[in-house]
Amino acid sequence: MTESINELVDKLPQRNITTMALEALDFVIPGEWDNTIGWNNTITVLTGAQGRDAMAISAKAMEIYANERNGYQTAMWLYESLDNADTALGVAALADKVGGRIPLFGGLIDRLTPKADTVQSLDLALKIAVEVIAYCKINGLAEASIGSFTNALRTEYSGPSLIRAAALVCFDGLVPLGPDFLDVITRNLNTLDTGHLSNNGVFKTVSRVIPGGGVDDKLNFISNSVTGVRGWMSNLITSRGLSPQKVTGNLQKFVDISDDKLDYLAAFLDMSTNYFEHTGTQSVARHLILRAQREL
Repeated sequence: MTESINELVDKLPQRNITTMALEALDFVIPGEWDNTIGWNNTITVLTGAQGRDAMAISAKAMEIYANERNGYQTAMWLYESLDNADTALGVAALADKVGGRIPLFGGLIDRLTPKADTVQSLDLALKIAVEVIAYCKINGLAEASIGSFTNALRTEYSGPSLIRAAALVCFDGLVPLGPDFLDVITRNLNTLDTGHLSNNGVFKTVSRVIPGGGVDDKLNFISNSVTGVRGWMSNLITSRGLSPQKVTGNLQKFVDISDDKLDYLAAFLDMSTNYFEHTGTQSVARHLILRAQREL
């Protein structure tokens, strides 16, 4: 463990491209996510505690996090690994310069390369599988249970966890792969060569925590994870009337990109945001703080 959870939460930015992108999804889950940052502030927001009470909760939460057997460190590593696998463009400073819309033109757009559908499908599938595993680690389950996760997704997910799930649908599904993205990724997974999976950078990073004795077993877990979330994702799309056009229209409120360059939008989000790590840090902190409060 290189950094404690309080340090990670204290490092979260108030406003950058990631938070602006997530704010653009407020129409999907209105009022559900606030960008709560700062460790002590998060304790107060979640529990109302201040002073010595907040200090006690803080100490207990950090004690729980430091114990590797509790699974929080593994979950945090997973959230970080998914975003670190992408190559950062280093354009975060643009958010401060423009204050609102980020210009996506010239040399910047030349550095973006839209991913092939097969690669994008696998990236989304891996993120879904990692979300399953991270949920189970945070909640102390001995094994990764897709059933437990899908039930929680329907009944428990809120705040940073829910906005992350919505971002999976919008940023990694609808924008790059279209309205039938669930069928697209299922088809691509069914025809995926295990050699292609073995050579995937994200898979190489997280494969050791994906259940299964070999690549075939791990691919089966990934595919089953996608199957497990299909119902929830389909319902979100239908109930909110989501479409690629609706999502990109909201994103265009902060990214200045013309309609004929929308193919680059998914690549831009991939390479310039870390929404998985940002909201994952908030989810881990939230669970820890509320657990610490209960155990005191």
